[in-house]
Amino acid sequence: MRIRALTAVVLVGGLGLTLAACGKEGTPASPGGSNAAALPTYTVAQNVDVAGSPVFARIKAAGALTVGAKDDQPGLGSKDATTGKFAGFDIEIAKLVSAGLGIDPEKITFKTVDSGAREQSIANGDVNYYVGTYTINDKRKQQVGFGGPYYQAGQDLLVRKDDSSITGPETLKGKKVCSVTGSTPIQRVREQKLTEPGGSIVEFQKYSQCVEKLQSKEVDAVTTDDAILKGFAAQEPDKMKVVGKPFSKEPYGIGLNKDDKALRDKIDDILQKAIDDGTWKKIYDATLGKSGSAATPPAIERY
Repeated sequence: MRIRALTAVVLVGGLGLTLAACGKEGTPASPGGSNAAALPTYTVAQNVDVAGSPVFARIKAAGALTVGAKDDQPGLGSKDATTGKFAGFDIEIAKLVSAGLGIDPEKITFKTVDSGAREQSIANGDVNYYVGTYTINDKRKQQVGFGGPYYQAGQDLLVRKDDSSITGPETLKGKKVCSVTGSTPIQRVREQKLTEPGGSIVEFQKYSQCVEKLQSKEVDAVTTDDAILKGFAAQEPDKMKVVGKPFSKEPYGIGLNKDDKALRDKIDDILQKAIDDGTWKKIYDATLGKSGSAATPPAIERY
């Protein structure tokens, strides 16, 4: 499938993504060409200690990291089908945190974890932390901890290019809407009864599966965060479009063990430093910002 086969460079370089729910502006990167922003390098911190963190103790003993991620979200977290390499904004945030913890980002093993399995994967210790369009909310805080947020998005709808019947959430009555099992967007569609009467909700493990069903006309819309949807739309601009009416705020956080406050505070420190010294913006400009869209990071919410 073309969606899964494009190289990471193409996925990252050709996107038209925005932070629709953020309401802030910055200086956009130059799209393409010799002036295009380059990814920053990350200085690996030395002699790092996170007292009271059992997860960090395991990380330090291993000298390596296992990070949960998505592999099918263009510009955010995608896996090159040929090289097996992960790329995107979320992947770079994971590398930034790794370096701040004193672990060379080259020693990260990225593990694909689908939305419905995130909490269990973190609880089991299958991943040291998770960076993959993971919306922070109170319900999830009962099971996992969150560093950040490091990014703000908003829920929207992806439809076929020639479909003029869906113009926003209020026009989903009687439609088939697809999203990922366990995701915040599908919960919102269900709780607000947006597809009734006569409509239905279709769930899969990956957004790419929903996009396939949209293209084959088996569903009418795909819903999730606008950043993810615009990545898919950028791959097939003549076939798909994003409605462009975000109807939520989705703050992305780094998921980690619920009781490991020491590690959460350390990750927040790393993110804050990257915001303050301009590294966050360099990451954004070299990934999501290559389309020319601009953004500034949301405020870190410590707790």
